[in-house]
Amino acid sequence: MELLCLGLNHRTAPVEVRERFAVGTAKLGEAASGLTALADVSEAVVVSTCNRTEFYLAAPNAREALERLEIRLAERENLDSSVHDHFYRLEKNEAARHLCQVVSGLDSMVLGETEIFGQVKQSYKAAHAEGATGGILNRLFQKAFSVGKKVRTETSIQEGSTSIGNVAVDLAEKIFGHLKDSEVMILGAGEMSRITAQSLVSRGARSIFVTNRSYDRAVELANDMGGSAVKFDEWQSVLERVDVVISSTGAPHSIIHRSDVEKVRRARKFRPLFFIDIAVPRDIDPAVGEIEEVYLYDIDTLEQLAEEARTRRQRQIEDCERIIDSELLKLNLPGTR
Repeated sequence: MELLCLGLNHRTAPVEVRERFAVGTAKLGEAASGLTALADVSEAVVVSTCNRTEFYLAAPNAREALERLEIRLAERENLDSSVHDHFYRLEKNEAARHLCQVVSGLDSMVLGETEIFGQVKQSYKAAHAEGATGGILNRLFQKAFSVGKKVRTETSIQEGSTSIGNVAVDLAEKIFGHLKDSEVMILGAGEMSRITAQSLVSRGARSIFVTNRSYDRAVELANDMGGSAVKFDEWQSVLERVDVVISSTGAPHSIIHRSDVEKVRRARKFRPLFFIDIAVPRDIDPAVGEIEEVYLYDIDTLEQLAEEARTRRQRQIEDCERIIDSELLKLNLPGTR
C-alpha cells in the first residue's frame, strides 16, 4: 500500500481554477468515500479550503491511482488537458511531509496561519466518519496534528498576521488609511468571518453589520462583535452606507453582482466602496470591480501582504522543517518509503 497526494493550491492555480475543484464542508466525507470506490483506492481524505484542494489516498500503486484520479477530476469538470499543469503530485514520504507542512501552516498563503489546522482536522474527521480512512491515513493524520502542535509550540512561525482575515483587514487599512470611521458589512458568519470581524473591532471599525443565510448565526456573531445582524435578503439595503464589504459565505456561485452595486451608487453619492472576497468559489462577480469608485480584491490579491509576513518569518521555516523531518522518522509508516 502506498501513500499519495494530488492537489492544487494558491501557488499552482489561480482562483478561477481552484474554485472548480472546491468541495463544500458538508460534502467532504462524501467526497472521500467516493474516492474509495475507485479501483484500487483503499483510503481517502479530501482537504478543501479557500487556498487549496488536496486528495490524500492510500492505494496499492500510487502512480496508477494518481493518473486515474486526475482523469476523473478533469472529466467531471469538463476541462481540457491544460488543467493538469495546475496539479502537484506527491508520493510516499513526500506526501506525508507535505501534509505535515500544510497542518503546520508552512504551505499557506499566510505563513504560519492557524485556521488550516482546524480545517484539515475537520476534513479528516469527515472522512473517518464515512469509513473512508484506515490504518495508513489514520496514523498519518494523527501524526500530522501532533507535528502541527509541536511546530507552533516550539517556534515563532505564527507570530504576526497569520490569518487570511487579518491580512484582508490589513489591506483595507492600507487603502483607507484607518478603519476607525469606517462601516463594515460581513457576508457569512463562519470562522473566517468571525476572525475578520475580531480584527476589524480591534482596529476600531465604527459599525459592523453581519449577514448570513442562517439569521441566527448572523445574530450570534453580531452580538459577539457588538454589531448588528441583517437578514440575508436585506443586505443590499446596507450596501448604501458601508465602506468595506468582506465576503466569505461558502456559496457555490456569485452572490454579489454588478447590478447590486449599480443600484446604490447614487444613494452612496459615489463614495469609494472596498470589497474583499475571501471565498472560494468567489462570492463577488469580477465585473463589480469595473465600477469606477469600487475596489475589488479576491483572495489571490492577498498574496502580496502574505509575502511580507513570510519574509519576516523566513528564518523560522528551517526550525519547523527539522521538527517535521524528525517526527516523520519516528512514524515509520508503511507506504511512505
